[in-house]
Amino acid sequence: MATLASLYNDHLAEWQKRTREVLKRHALDALLIHSGELQKVFRDDRSYPFKVNVNFIAWVPITAVPNCWLWVDGVNKPKLWFYSPIDYWHSVESLPDSFWSASFEMMRLANADDIAQQLPAQRGRVGYIGYAPQRARDLGIVSENVNPQAVLNYLDFHRSIKTGYELACMREAQKTAVMGHRAAHEAFLSGMSEFDINLAYLTATGHRDTDVPYDNIVALNEHASVLHYTKLDHQPPAETLSFLIDAGAEYNGYVADLTRTYAVHGSSEFACLVKDLNNEQLALIATVKAGMHYTDYHVQMHQRIAKLLKSYQLVSGISEDTMVEQGLTTPFLPHGLGHLLGLQVHDAAGFMQDEHGTHLAAPSKYPFLRCTRVLQPGMVLTIEPGLYFIESLLAPWRSGEFSRHFAWDRINALKPYGGIRIEDNIVIHEQRIENMTRDLNLA
Repeated sequence: MATLASLYNDHLAEWQKRTREVLKRHALDALLIHSGELQKVFRDDRSYPFKVNVNFIAWVPITAVPNCWLWVDGVNKPKLWFYSPIDYWHSVESLPDSFWSASFEMMRLANADDIAQQLPAQRGRVGYIGYAPQRARDLGIVSENVNPQAVLNYLDFHRSIKTGYELACMREAQKTAVMGHRAAHEAFLSGMSEFDINLAYLTATGHRDTDVPYDNIVALNEHASVLHYTKLDHQPPAETLSFLIDAGAEYNGYVADLTRTYAVHGSSEFACLVKDLNNEQLALIATVKAGMHYTDYHVQMHQRIAKLLKSYQLVSGISEDTMVEQGLTTPFLPHGLGHLLGLQVHDAAGFMQDEHGTHLAAPSKYPFLRCTRVLQPGMVLTIEPGLYFIESLLAPWRSGEFSRHFAWDRINALKPYGGIRIEDNIVIHEQRIENMTRDLNLA
């Protein structure tokens, strides 16, 4: 089995190749990639938690150090200026010595502002990639080369095809997230509050709240009908009916994004609905293959939702095809089927059809779809169907020509459960689909 170091060497060679190509296309000599800077809280001397530039960690697994710089030209050994000041107020990272560090010419940067003296003098044909454009201009980078859109388009588009190293990191992130989900499920079964379930998750993953790739969604009962619920009640409800957890993890900057839903009473109608939605999700994944549009699978999921609505007599007197055509499934599944995944939870280029930045927007009928790509080997995506009971979305259907088809009494009885979401992370291969989540036996 290939080691992470050997996979990284291939990964670096691929990024060198991409860099040579994008520099040639846009008449640039090099890219200057910034890890980022601490952002101060307004009228305070504290900073927000640091978030690294994803274009930086595409090269090096340095996820928590600001003021670092990469100089890459696709030919020579990349240069890394690593920020390591003398500072007794804060802990300071020493120069890295890891599986990847020998691939870089590494220099210590004792003061953040010293980078101006250490960069090559000729910067007229250098592109800056980062989120501090004024600092780039202060370094003499011309404005049209500060985050040039054509360069970003190229890098984002190709970043959606993962290298072997990236897939290895994402599988490790899956392992961590699965440990967290199992701990959270046990905490739920023991009757803990949302707040305490979240603590159990973080303890199991070894993450802090600032380390997880997105704010954990830990929702009991009707809170599961809030798609991005992050409030976290400190007390459990008087009666717990259901539990939805959408929580991830990261490894070397690469993320996992998993969701599960559970019922307290295994014989309840809601528990059966969870089981059946799980089966429909797996059946859909079995149909996924390279060369297909992701939007086709989104439409397929609405057809599967229509089947469930009819089977559970939540909507009746109308065909499943008509349900989908007329939008009767959309209040139950208001979000997209999923998204690209990688260094970002919602990885870049979900709508890009080529490296030039040509976009294909989501269909107007499904405005919250996050991916319209043709699936290619090497892509990693989430498949996360849902079936919710959200009053604000159901309310418009309580009147009008289709209202009679909704079994409002049955729907109202399920509203206290909030809703269901089940999310796996899959890899598109040439002739098969790898389900990283199910491979770890997360039920």
